[in-house]
Amino acid sequence: MPFEFGSGEGAECGRCLAEEPAYDRVRAAVAYGEVARKVALKLKYSGRPGVAETLARFIGRHLAATPEPLLAPVPLHRWRIWRRGYNQSALIASALSRNSGIPAQLDLIRRVKATPPLRGLGRRERALAVRGAFRIEPQARDMARGRSVILVDDVFTSGATAGACARALKRAGAARVEVLCWARVVAAEPD
Repeated sequence: MPFEFGSGEGAECGRCLAEEPAYDRVRAAVAYGEVARKVALKLKYSGRPGVAETLARFIGRHLAATPEPLLAPVPLHRWRIWRRGYNQSALIASALSRNSGIPAQLDLIRRVKATPPLRGLGRRERALAVRGAFRIEPQARDMARGRSVILVDDVFTSGATAGACARALKRAGAARVEVLCWARVVAAEPD
């Protein structure tokens, strides 16, 4: 969770101290609120993929100096892509790559299990829903091995999806996994 005042390098919030997450860092362009929600929903459900370019400009300000980074979007299951027509996180990652010159590997992580929408689920239920949902295919492991992977998503709520992706990336040999997103829920989180 963000700190109310300067946190200093290496500072961790209480939740991270109590239960260390699989990812190494989370950065968001904005705190999740009414405006951030409307923008994210426009991208996700209103057929407005151009919004990803705008989000990438805001998110790109939070790219940190990382040695040999690789951008990887949180994947959607193929059924959800068929319904929506695109993966909003992949659009953001592609725009970030164009703007920053950092390579993006859009198929580094594969979602192998369809999961229910996580909206309305508590923290534990979200973690159970995404358990076993992500895989790094053998041919992609070489791309992840020893690298710092920047996991790109639109909204970070409880960290369940990011955690599941980060665990898969670290099993594949990623040295570090940072999460970079448009909005971070900072109000009272679901249990």
